[in-house]
Amino acid sequence: MIKRVFLTTAGILLAMAMACTAAETPRQSALDPARAEASRKYPQIVLYSVAWCPHCREAKEYLTKNQIPFTNRDVELDAVAMRELTGKYKSQGVPVIVFGSGKDEIVMRGFSPELFQENLKKALLKR
Repeated sequence: MIKRVFLTTAGILLAMAMACTAAETPRQSALDPARAEASRKYPQIVLYSVAWCPHCREAKEYLTKNQIPFTNRDVELDAVAMRELTGKYKSQGVPVIVFGSGKDEIVMRGFSPELFQENLKKALLKR
């Protein structure tokens, strides 16, 4: 009986020690060179969005589901992104998706998978 209580107590203490150690260790994802190489086939993609927008959410889910690398710029949290959206891109709405950069930029207002694929093809041809 004492041996059983001792083993149970030791097991609980070991589990608690492991949980404390795990909580203190920062988590990281393993790098995948094949995935990094695959992402190079896409142009730079920047999504200007806000958290509450259903169309922005649809765009983010589509890009993520299809493993298309993109940078999300939440214009409610990022003042520079808001200035770019309203100034440079002359938009008062979201989402706005920008393919490429510089003179080769393609700007897409709104989101649908079909329109995204059409603009992606145009951006790839400009590379």
